Amino acid sequence: MTFTASAHDLYDALMDSKKHAAFTEAGATISRKVGGSFQTYDGYATGKNIELVPDKKIVQTWRASDWPEGHYSTITFLFCEKDGETTLEFTQTEIPAEAYQDIKQGWQEWYWDRLMTFLKS
Repeated sequence: MTFTASAHDLYDALMDSKKHAAFTEAGATISRKVGGSFQTYDGYATGKNIELVPDKKIVQTWRASDWPEGHYSTITFLFCEKDGETTLEFTQTEIPAEAYQDIKQGWQEWYWDRLMTFLKS
């Protein structure tokens, strides 16, 4: 998906606790360090930062609070900026089969749509 924003602004919205909370309208505490933890959506999603390359890449372990205990997925955000727009390539692996459709819909409805609106303001 493509955002009318810089890679820096997109990365920052995802990694800054206050900005993340602003666009999701839910509590977020996000470490900006590799190995650091995060929680978003008032604790619904939690995990750890595996790889952080500012304005280029985020890799995190990620789990929803209603998933089986100890089950984590891996999410990857790749940013490519060109001509004032940033293409975000997002992948998530190891999603429990029974949660797949809800997670897919949730990213669109609760993240990407809201993030696009936030970055336009």
